[in-house]
Amino acid sequence: MTAALTDIVSALDAELRTREVPDSSVALNGLQVANNGVVTRVATAVDASLATILAAAKAGADLLVVHHGLFWAGAQPIVGKQYERIALLVRNNMAVYSTHIPLDMHATLGNNVLLAKTFGLNPSASFAHYKGVDIGVRGTSQLSTQTLMERVARYAESYGGSVRTSIPVAGRTTRHWAICSGMGVSPESLKEARDAGVDTLIVGEGTHHSAVDSAEHDVCVVYAGHYATETLGVQALGAWIEQHFGVPSSFLLLPTGL
Repeated sequence: MTAALTDIVSALDAELRTREVPDSSVALNGLQVANNGVVTRVATAVDASLATILAAAKAGADLLVVHHGLFWAGAQPIVGKQYERIALLVRNNMAVYSTHIPLDMHATLGNNVLLAKTFGLNPSASFAHYKGVDIGVRGTSQLSTQTLMERVARYAESYGGSVRTSIPVAGRTTRHWAICSGMGVSPESLKEARDAGVDTLIVGEGTHHSAVDSAEHDVCVVYAGHYATETLGVQALGAWIEQHFGVPSSFLLLPTGL
């Protein structure tokens, strides 16, 4: 089974609202590198690294869908490792499609809604306001925070990560939770959590001061790993492409440990 690259890109742009959702300029969401116009196999991954491109080539993919694209350092000369990445893509006729915040916030394919489902949580509201959109989700529960942390830890470990919390969890109950994948805790999101009555905030990573500030306000931040919290969306997107276009998809597990 084959599909036209233009058809897949158009469908992804529409489903993810790629041109509408705000993001950092270096995200460069959408098609970053083209191929000869035909897709026979898709690979999905968190990062568009040289190791990822090599693994995608080994898998026979001619479309690589990633969360973090090729240009996170901004405009740069095509030399050194950046040249190696581009040259490897061209030699293997491999296109690259990148989707960052549009995937984080998607209502069914997004990292945050899928993390909530994985942890047995039911979102009832949005969270993590950014440039006019809400990236994360929040809701209520009656779980012990220890039980929730154990669920998060099992998940993170399956993606090569580990879990830490900003304060001890023994004896705590999670009544109001929020999730924002990746660098999900900032002064703004922590204030948003406090204002919403959130007692447990699950993120990928955060600054050192986020642990200090959250402890002072009795908000338990669960740091589950940047990589681990951003794996589910690209996997779901690969399955979505397979369902709609009939081309097989595989996820490339290349954990950073962070």
